Amino acid sequence: MKLTGERPLEGRTPSALLALHDAGYREVLARLGGGLVVDVGCGTGDATRRLAGDGRRLLGVDYDAATAALARRNGLAAVTADGAVLPLRTRSVDHVCSSHLIEHFVRPEDHVAEVSRVLRVGGSAFFVTPNAPADVENPFHVSLFEPRPLAALLARYFDEVEVLGLDGDAVVKADFARRRLLAARLARVDRFGLRHRLPRHRYVQLHALARRTVYPLLALRTRRDAPITADRFAISPSIDADTLVLFAVARRPRTRAVARRDGRTG
Repeated sequence: MKLTGERPLEGRTPSALLALHDAGYREVLARLGGGLVVDVGCGTGDATRRLAGDGRRLLGVDYDAATAALARRNGLAAVTADGAVLPLRTRSVDHVCSSHLIEHFVRPEDHVAEVSRVLRVGGSAFFVTPNAPADVENPFHVSLFEPRPLAALLARYFDEVEVLGLDGDAVVKADFARRRLLAARLARVDRFGLRHRLPRHRYVQLHALARRTVYPLLALRTRRDAPITADRFAISPSIDADTLVLFAVARRPRTRAVARRDGRTG
């Protein structure tokens, strides 16, 4: 599996970021019914397996073949596929989890449309993504959202949409503030913005190298301190510029949107 620093991995990712992802899956689990659950962007499958229970069947999807193979070795049924072209029949899935994935699409609408297509009429989809004002510069994040634009996009493909905030307590806020300060200081080293003039793939490589160097050091530091855990994060209907993550629940996929996606009319 190619290590870019973007995937949350134990021992390589700071505890606050691991806890943030864990809290997102916890909130998805709390809203799940039975049936088939598809986790798009499953990674190694560690978080996906937490969605098990009540007779649910789990399927992971990841765009990277080596990562999907690792998920299978870890005991998860997983396939290699693009999140905008899912190898699943229309209306065949009960629940879809899209955790920290939609921001990676140049055309996020394609991902949303595909999730809507495969979801059963009575199913639910969960989109977890950074809140744009609270995010730090990240070349992997090409489509950041604030609450209203995210709700508007989802409403094109679902008749019922709710966007909540997933936020941390004071300890979490302080940790993420330090992270943003560090990112700002590093950005100031590049006074003339030369990183933005590089070919995109070179900028991504540079950023990934920096993460692979810095994140293990931050993870080591947090192991010496009290680690930040998922119980420090909670869902809130109130969202402001400091809210860390958006947690959207989408239900009742729109039939007309699926028809357009499939190239049909009428």
